[in-house]
Amino acid sequence: MAKKKKETKEQPVEQVLWASADKLRKNMDAAEYKHIVLGLIFLKYISDNFYELYRKLESGEGDYEGANPNDPYEYRAENVFYVPPQARWDYLQGRAKLSTIGKDVDDAMDAIEKDNPSLKGVLPKEYAKEKLDKQSLGGLIDLISTIALGDSVSRSNDVLGRVYEYFLGQFALAEGKKGGQFYTPRCVVQLLVEMLEPYEGRVFDPCCGSGGMFVQSEKFIEAHADRYNGKAREIDKLFDRVVSIYGQESNQTTWRLCKMNLALRGIDSSNVKWNNEGSFLNDAHPDLKADFVIANPPFNDSDWSGELLKNDGRWQYGGKDNPPPAGNANYAWIQHFLYHLNPEGMAGFVLAKGSLSSKTNGEDKIRKALVDAGLVDCIVNLPTKLFLNTQIPACLWFLSREKESNSNHPRRNKVLFIDARNMGTLINRRTREFTPDDTKTIADTYHNWKKNNGAYEDIPGFCKSATVAEIAALDYVLTPGRYIGLPDDEDDFDFTERVRTLTAELEAQMAVCVALDNRIRENLAKVEVASGE
Repeated sequence: MAKKKKETKEQPVEQVLWASADKLRKNMDAAEYKHIVLGLIFLKYISDNFYELYRKLESGEGDYEGANPNDPYEYRAENVFYVPPQARWDYLQGRAKLSTIGKDVDDAMDAIEKDNPSLKGVLPKEYAKEKLDKQSLGGLIDLISTIALGDSVSRSNDVLGRVYEYFLGQFALAEGKKGGQFYTPRCVVQLLVEMLEPYEGRVFDPCCGSGGMFVQSEKFIEAHADRYNGKAREIDKLFDRVVSIYGQESNQTTWRLCKMNLALRGIDSSNVKWNNEGSFLNDAHPDLKADFVIANPPFNDSDWSGELLKNDGRWQYGGKDNPPPAGNANYAWIQHFLYHLNPEGMAGFVLAKGSLSSKTNGEDKIRKALVDAGLVDCIVNLPTKLFLNTQIPACLWFLSREKESNSNHPRRNKVLFIDARNMGTLINRRTREFTPDDTKTIADTYHNWKKNNGAYEDIPGFCKSATVAEIAALDYVLTPGRYIGLPDDEDDFDFTERVRTLTAELEAQMAVCVALDNRIRENLAKVEVASGE
């Protein structure tokens, strides 16, 4: 009997590319290699995109009659990056085996920035460094050459977007804790966007990382293109027409990743700003009033210069003498988001779960003021292992300025609690993801509750619509388990408090050790040993 042929499952192109690219990394740190690889993908994309228009200009047919394919202004008119001859992919691929390939790529990046002012200071120029093996660099260029990234067919299939996003996620995994600083897991961003529904208006992320919130907003618009008079074939233009994005990032290398990420998708990033002081000390959009704030700020940040900002005008909740604590920025971020919302705006963001129950340093007073003002719309308890950089339990907050502005708003005195701790699927030992069904279940629950269309009902163990009076009765603690009925053991876990307690115990035990050592030394000093014994 003939042996049954073993079926082989074809891997997605991004996984094949990653496996090959990772082999070429050798001993280089993922944090450095990330810029090498993502920079080359960007270069390949704009070169493919350039050549597509170049051929049309060269043909001189139709609208392109009399056009000059070597004139950079022809490309600017079409919102396409001009790529000078020494930076075009075929030229670099032809030099991939030469020892000078690192300098060639750096020169290419320089040349592109000179011809495209919007990319000034954005592109990596680290390819000539000695520690980057030039043979591996050549291999990487050959590898990326195997896939078309910037032609119209690839763009319509979002090949580049999938590759870039997949690589960002894989680099974040490889970097471990540091990776989470520039990357929010896609399933978390998807859930935030699906719940907020940013169909049109100004979208703001004041700690925007590599731009995942903006990219996912674009995908949301694309998925709902029929809503806009069926103009699904003009997706790129559609997004720019209905949404304006505003962002800020304090890490310059992360800001560069964000600018490339958005440029690749044709999203205008002119309002995505960088300064190393950050959003609290140097707000890059001081007058912005956004329709949506979507964000994932650093968890429990204790280094946010709170001591310098005690009298800042953004702190409007919890009393004049109760600024956010200098040792934790959670409630500073919340009030920064609110400051930037228009009277009908909404905010959806990630925070450490301790923010729902903290009772120290005046945070409980701020939380009470937010609830009493009608601002809190929904709280979602997240499962563990969703985030790459921390094991701290996390949650989603949703705030509504409209509820605060309208005292007769039908949801004014209500808050929806959702407990998603039992949702999601482990994709490996340390990482969990929401499935599309999970995301739909949570988002639909929230939308049905908001619409009050009769489709929502409380489900024990999953969701509960609570009144402000019920929340007040529980001392304004917002952990969903308190209202939904799941055990609260984990909900009551306060990471900061636990670390403080354990540190105090450790210090006390170390003090005892020192005392015992001293006592032993003193006793040894009293022992006399006779000579000759």
